[in-house]
Amino acid sequence: MASGMPPHASGPWVGAGRLLGRWKLWLMPAVLSSLVALVLSLLYMGGILTPESSLHRMPVALVNQDEGKPLPGQRANVGTQAARSILSAGSSDDRVRWRPMSRAKAQDELASGKVYGALVIPKDFTATVGALATSDAKSRPALTVLTNPGVGSLASSLAGRITQNAAHQVSVSVGKQLSASPEVKQASAATRVLIADPVEVRTQVGHPIGAHSGLGLSAFYYALLLVLAGFIGGNIIHNGVDSGLGYADTEIGPWHSRRPTVHINRTQTLVLKMAMTAGLALLTTSLIMLATIGVLGMDAPHAGLLWVFSYCAVLTVGLGVQAINAAFGSLGQLVSMFVFIALALPSSGATVPLEAVPGFYRFLGAFEPMRQLAAGVRAILYFDARADAGLGRGWVMIAIGFVVALAFGFAATRYYDRRGLHRMVPQPG
Repeated sequence: MASGMPPHASGPWVGAGRLLGRWKLWLMPAVLSSLVALVLSLLYMGGILTPESSLHRMPVALVNQDEGKPLPGQRANVGTQAARSILSAGSSDDRVRWRPMSRAKAQDELASGKVYGALVIPKDFTATVGALATSDAKSRPALTVLTNPGVGSLASSLAGRITQNAAHQVSVSVGKQLSASPEVKQASAATRVLIADPVEVRTQVGHPIGAHSGLGLSAFYYALLLVLAGFIGGNIIHNGVDSGLGYADTEIGPWHSRRPTVHINRTQTLVLKMAMTAGLALLTTSLIMLATIGVLGMDAPHAGLLWVFSYCAVLTVGLGVQAINAAFGSLGQLVSMFVFIALALPSSGATVPLEAVPGFYRFLGAFEPMRQLAAGVRAILYFDARADAGLGRGWVMIAIGFVVALAFGFAATRYYDRRGLHRMVPQPG
């Protein structure tokens, strides 16, 4: 036996150059790696390149508090006219969904993340507009744009841009109306320039979040940590158990070991892996919270609830990984990567809102786990753990995912066991 040759090997050594000429050795890696690269590129870049042109019914509140009497010759006050103009323009613009409501209702909707921003017409809007053409003018009329950083920096920015454009259109319309009055026609050139665009737009934070919230992105990255903990932890347990039971070899650098095979069927193996997943999820969840909150100081006003939600999320993802691996074997890790990572990230709505992505991603967002977990975490971190802010849906989808993982995994393993499709024990070549 040649020096350094494994004890089970026989025959002459084979060089890499000779093996590179075998096209069958190239086929499977080339097909899979090419498909993964192509699909990931289309999925990830397709969801972020054109957010403005992909806008679809982004919810924005419209608050008209104007209590002034109509100006001479007008049937409605200026605020009502402005609100009607905005709604009329919005009815033909599928990008935005203007929602008329009171100021209290708008504040509640901002506090639950149901609207991404708001445009507020103040009580004295008609009075300040009417005074511009007289000597009683003391200040410019103003509209207030309310932002909602809790829905994410991009979503809040897009909503702010929409409301500011609407406010500018109102200003131009008011300016044309005022410019037609005899008083303005006789005013100085500087006054006429001012009145042509008379409305001031003020921007305020409608629902503030903590300073250690990553400008509304901490919920996304925290949810990503939960998915990765469940995905990676599940695969580590899967591979570790297979090695420990003698169904796979263990190689660390040049060191190789193979344990005696434990005779256990597929169903009992899945029970073992899922039980270990449930136990180790306690540790990984606690470490995630220790690192993000204890060490880095992330704002987390409901830490206890966040831990419970996080544990259930990590556990459900881990169980899903074990079920997929049990059903698909060596391809399971690739399948679970697409289910929990590749398809989930661009459809999560946590960085780019679902209202600003193509319809395919909105479809995925209805059931992909990342969307549900991000919504639940966002509700806990930013929206006082309100069920209607996404936490209720998050719990429901975690429960559904838990049941589906158990049903799918055990259905597959029991079928294999009944058919006598037992796992193969590795044999030396």
